[in-house]
Amino acid sequence: MASISKLSNPIFASSSSSVKFRSSQPRPLVDFHTRSLLNRGFSSSRLSIRTNHVDRSSLIFRCSQIEGNGAQLKRTVLHDLYEQQGQSPWYDNLCRPVTDLLPLISSGVRGVTSNPAIFQKAISSSNAYNEQFRELVQAGKDIEGAYWELVIKDIQDACKLFEPIYDQTDGADGYVSVEVSPRLADDTKGTVEAAKWLHKVVDRSNVYIKIPATAECIASIKEVISLGISVNVTLIFSLPRYEAVIDAYLDGLESSGLSDLSRVTSVASFFVSRVDSLVDKMLEKIGTPEALDLRGKAAVAQAALAYKLYQKKFSGPRWEALVKKGAKKQRLLWASTSVKNPAYPDTLYVAPLIGPDTVSTMPDQALQAFIDHGTVSRTIDSNISEAEGIYSALEKIGIDWNEVGSQLELEGVESFMKSFVSLLDSLQEKANSLKLVSL
Repeated sequence: MASISKLSNPIFASSSSSVKFRSSQPRPLVDFHTRSLLNRGFSSSRLSIRTNHVDRSSLIFRCSQIEGNGAQLKRTVLHDLYEQQGQSPWYDNLCRPVTDLLPLISSGVRGVTSNPAIFQKAISSSNAYNEQFRELVQAGKDIEGAYWELVIKDIQDACKLFEPIYDQTDGADGYVSVEVSPRLADDTKGTVEAAKWLHKVVDRSNVYIKIPATAECIASIKEVISLGISVNVTLIFSLPRYEAVIDAYLDGLESSGLSDLSRVTSVASFFVSRVDSLVDKMLEKIGTPEALDLRGKAAVAQAALAYKLYQKKFSGPRWEALVKKGAKKQRLLWASTSVKNPAYPDTLYVAPLIGPDTVSTMPDQALQAFIDHGTVSRTIDSNISEAEGIYSALEKIGIDWNEVGSQLELEGVESFMKSFVSLLDSLQEKANSLKLVSL
């Protein structure tokens, strides 16, 4: 975004400060998208760039006031990823100004994901939210209420940017995700009510309400889907829990009573890099040559088996009956795609997970790396037998996959909770410093 969104130099036609972009071939989506945004009130925004002197091969996007003329980026591998392999590249970040997303959209990004940690970083480290926050507190909003107003504005503005993609793909892409409060991870009913509220107040057809895949929220997912609300199910770390998520989606569709299911969609966010981070520690503790040789292999192997499960569950009589009513598959979304171990390739959690009807949501590091030197080819099911062998070998050596999933889920919920509480504390301090509310 404003301070961290980078794209590698080769995708640009020029690196000067007043850049005009050339497409290697006509890109109707970009033209249509730019024109749509100008018609929707973004005509005062202009995208400009400046060289990042820390990394001469990178560029950082900025927004400034000028008249926009529909400048285009060159075609990138992200376009190939979608057009050739059916995988949608999304961006795992959101902050103000949201118009910084425009060059990313032109480069091939087709959706955005957010979470409490992303908003904690965005709001606490930027002055872009100060004016709205001051107005909210002066109007009598409590701190948590003000937080949600800040978040909702960002989500609505981002939805507007991605709406042309949503419209062009008939609701298959162009989504922006916003998560219910992490305080509700063990509250089935509270999660349902929060999802209904968020869906109502955001009031955008291309918003995904994020619900964690905790045991308590599986029933929430079913009910929210049955109400016709599209859901991004997050924090999935194991195959058994993923299967429960699929079943909740199917149960929700079947119990919805809707004659047309085409506008109820979902993604299942299967986390990747965090799996290796934990399993690698377990393998190093075991310490045998066999164990050490399996480091860095658990996450991709489990993800490949998740895709196999996806193919199985979204086929057969039960699914075909739903298809007749317009139902769409709950796509697998690869989350946590940034590499945590610097010894591993920087596209480790993107390149091996390419396949049709999937989404890869990438933070800056992974997105820049893949644009710079990623290769587009179908890889997710290129060697399922090897993935099965790795999964079994890890079990035999003492890795309990259920334990891994449970621990990572707990850590994920706690991490988001910590970010949420930290941000509320920061907002309270900011309000106090402005002398708008008392301690």
